[in-house]
Amino acid sequence: MAYIFMDESGDLGFDFSKKGTSKCFLITFLFVDNKRPIEKCIRKVRSGLHKKLKSLGRVLHAYHEKPVTRLRLLRCIVEHDASVIVIALNKSKVYTKLQEEKAVLYNYVTNILLDRILSKKLVPREDPIELIASKRETNRFLNENFKDYLEKQAVNNHRVGLTVNIKTPSEEKSLQAVDFVSWAIFRKYEYGDDQYYREVKAAIVEENPLFP
Repeated sequence: MAYIFMDESGDLGFDFSKKGTSKCFLITFLFVDNKRPIEKCIRKVRSGLHKKLKSLGRVLHAYHEKPVTRLRLLRCIVEHDASVIVIALNKSKVYTKLQEEKAVLYNYVTNILLDRILSKKLVPREDPIELIASKRETNRFLNENFKDYLEKQAVNNHRVGLTVNIKTPSEEKSLQAVDFVSWAIFRKYEYGDDQYYREVKAAIVEENPLFP
């Protein structure tokens, strides 16, 4: 079984005068043949937290954690042979029409990344492939549209059976790992801070800009 865990960093807002609007938008895939080592990394890092921080059901989120926690998890992920592919969208170059169709843009960018990972055979195509995306939408229609679109693209373009599931990081622990990786890479693109990026660079097999 091949697993692809997906998360994003930044936002799809295009009003750059608005405080908090990001300059770029990243979609990151972390992929493995066996997700258990990544789950163990999550458990190991959580177990090292202060007792008050280890509340039942608490998930790790890179933005909220201390530097030592971020470094521990990122290093553990790299040590367990996880691979990463990422696409960075330069929002200032996105066509106006796509800016107005955020769901279409999101699906389009995700499919570019999926196409690259399947075209280059970065995951075993003869095995079942499950793509697990971190839940971002509460709209059931948009979620179903996202799943159907990617599954059909995989079949039509690559003759590959792909199952897409949308889960929360508490439901799928490995999504917490890709959150840290995506956050680390985003820091480089958005703020020019590569401190955490350097920790995951060895795991990145492809990193591409979109609309550079």
